[in-house]
Amino acid sequence: MTRSQLIEAVASKTTNFSKKDVEIILGTLFSSVTESLARGEKIEIRGFGSFKVKHRDGRRGRNPKSGEGIYIESKRVPFFKAGKELKERINKKGTSE
Repeated sequence: MTRSQLIEAVASKTTNFSKKDVEIILGTLFSSVTESLARGEKIEIRGFGSFKVKHRDGRRGRNPKSGEGIYIESKRVPFFKAGKELKERINKKGTSE
């Protein structure tokens, strides 16, 4: 699902908000999550999951094109852990792939 599809889905389920209002709300939500993660804060949405920042140490790597050894800098990466309710809904019996 893309951002525009998400906006469309939310707007179709509400009568109080226009598509433009939903776009502003979702934009504010996403920017708030991004800003919180940039500050190193953890975000927990009950029934959905939690977001946090993990630290990856620097390491030796390899350029796949040339095979040359390179050093990969340490960095912080966002991490999402699905909540129990989300996992259960995804793995609900009777779904087929």
